[in-house]
Amino acid sequence: MFSIPNMSSTDDLTAKARIRDAALRLFGSAGVGRVSMQAIAAQAGVSPALIVHHFGSKDGLRRACDEHVVSMARGAPGRADAASRDAPGLAAMLEGAGAERTYLARALLDGSPAAADLFDEIVDTTTAWLAAGEQEGWVHPSEDPRARAAIYVSWLLAPLAFGAHVSRVLDDDITDFDAILRYSRHSVEMLTHGLFADERWLDAWDAVRDHRKRQAPR
Repeated sequence: MFSIPNMSSTDDLTAKARIRDAALRLFGSAGVGRVSMQAIAAQAGVSPALIVHHFGSKDGLRRACDEHVVSMARGAPGRADAASRDAPGLAAMLEGAGAERTYLARALLDGSPAAADLFDEIVDTTTAWLAAGEQEGWVHPSEDPRARAAIYVSWLLAPLAFGAHVSRVLDDDITDFDAILRYSRHSVEMLTHGLFADERWLDAWDAVRDHRKRQAPR
């Protein structure tokens, strides 16, 4: 049986948050499977027994990290309209501490259920936001609005997953929020003005699609 030292409720809450924050850093940098309870305990300055006391297991600790980061990304209720309610919280988290940002990237890549739910929510609200833009005339119509929203969200979140590679290629740390703003303007520019000057690549894509349709068994 584990022996848990006596401590005040304030100390208990502080230790719990310290454990969670240590796990955020380690899980985000190395992945859940590569981090031991002993490593988290050493990072947090506590015993492995205290982690078990607060979270039950490493999986319980991972779920607590998921809930913490996802709640930050969702933001506070009422901070935005229904079509973009996730934007303020997600923007604040991306601008804030790097540990949460890194953890979210890892959770999205690893297929965390909570991160998957968050991604689905962001796609839903983005679909509504772009639909409102169509009605107001500042978004072009789409044959598949949900596919458009999913690809748009994937594009916006790509720096979370590929930030280290983009930083290396550009020789600039794009995890800094000012750099994110600077480089994300290129994305907005491409979305606003387009990248290609004519339709040759769209025509080429249509030609491949049409060829595959003709070759498909009937």
